[in-house]
Amino acid sequence: MTLCQGRSRTHPNHHGVFHLELSERLEAENAWFPLERSYRMAECAGSTLPRRQLGKHLRNGREAIGLTLADVGALMQWSISTVQRVEVGSTGRIRLVDVEALCRIYEFSHEFTEVLKGLALQAAGKSWWHEFGDLIPEHFDVFVDLESSAQALTWYEPELVPGIVQTPAYASALVRAGYPDEPAGEHDRRVKLRMRRQALITRTHAPVQIDITLRESVLRGVVGGSRVMAGQLRYLADLGTRPNVTVRILPFTAGFPMGVAMGPFVIIEPRNIARRQPPDPTVVYVESYTGDLYLEKPVAVGRYAQACQKLRRVALDDEQSRALLRRVAKEYGT
Repeated sequence: MTLCQGRSRTHPNHHGVFHLELSERLEAENAWFPLERSYRMAECAGSTLPRRQLGKHLRNGREAIGLTLADVGALMQWSISTVQRVEVGSTGRIRLVDVEALCRIYEFSHEFTEVLKGLALQAAGKSWWHEFGDLIPEHFDVFVDLESSAQALTWYEPELVPGIVQTPAYASALVRAGYPDEPAGEHDRRVKLRMRRQALITRTHAPVQIDITLRESVLRGVVGGSRVMAGQLRYLADLGTRPNVTVRILPFTAGFPMGVAMGPFVIIEPRNIARRQPPDPTVVYVESYTGDLYLEKPVAVGRYAQACQKLRRVALDDEQSRALLRRVAKEYGT
């Protein structure tokens, strides 16, 4: 099975919840936004993104144990320029035996070595369809890995509150829905991991810029009961007062500005802090039931950016959005 082939398997997305009605969802995806279908079919040859993620983790491993480029080159019998190319993701291909050797040098765990081998197996190209369970172990969340090094995240979500701004109670309800038979300890671990992501927003030094547009259906779709929803909506309203956070609501009265019912997506703008290395490009993450699509071509990124601008123009402004969030929270009666 190739990366472009579908696989029907139940797996939670980064919200931590199983989407219901798989056949209807997948059929709708082809109508939601033509970009998802056309780019996935035309460009699912692979991406430079897996190579860059691989290089980032190898560079971090080298620096963590205090080795220089020359040190690694000597151990691998490579030139310094070869080590540099691997770390910036500019090599056409890296052998699995070399990845394994580097992981031994950097004392990576077996589990993390498997993650990096999966990244190395991705082909070269300009978009990446990451199918759940295919090549990269499912315990490794590629989206969260990208999110953790982002400078800015621009979100559109028509159904659920994004994981990075969920309350513990809201997140817990979704995790319980996605993993109903899981032990309490594992449940708590998943919720805590999600809460840890919020440090990106609240940290003192260089917090990530968050711009979220939520369709009004997010406010009306009940997760965990009235008390949970009231707390979540009040939290979003309060969060929107932070200087690095914008939360806008797309009201039902705005209709469908793009002419189609769009699915969720995130524009990820990377924080380029490594000196003497080429900047990483902006990536669009498109969420799906059976896997994740990462788009890098400027034309694709540009069209999603234009979609965001159009959605913003018809969404409520910041103050109106906060007022609606608080009003609906009161409607939940707590």
